[in-house]
Amino acid sequence: MTEIIVRKIPLPPHVRAFTMPDPQGDYNIYINCALSAEQQLSSYLHELKHIRRDDFYKRGKTAKEIEDEM
Repeated sequence: MTEIIVRKIPLPPHVRAFTMPDPQGDYNIYINCALSAEQQLSSYLHELKHIRRDDFYKRGKTAKEIEDEM
């Protein structure tokens, strides 16, 4: 079963959040703890879209191209 694990951690100011799939098939969402509650929620929802769209396994597209599609 795929799980989504959310962690709030210090990140550089220009990084709101990112997601990394792990070898077990789970998704780890890392959210910048310096963001406001509203920004954290918005970032979380954005990362969920990436998971739903299966963006982590798209070949031939850069991260910028994937973000531009959002």
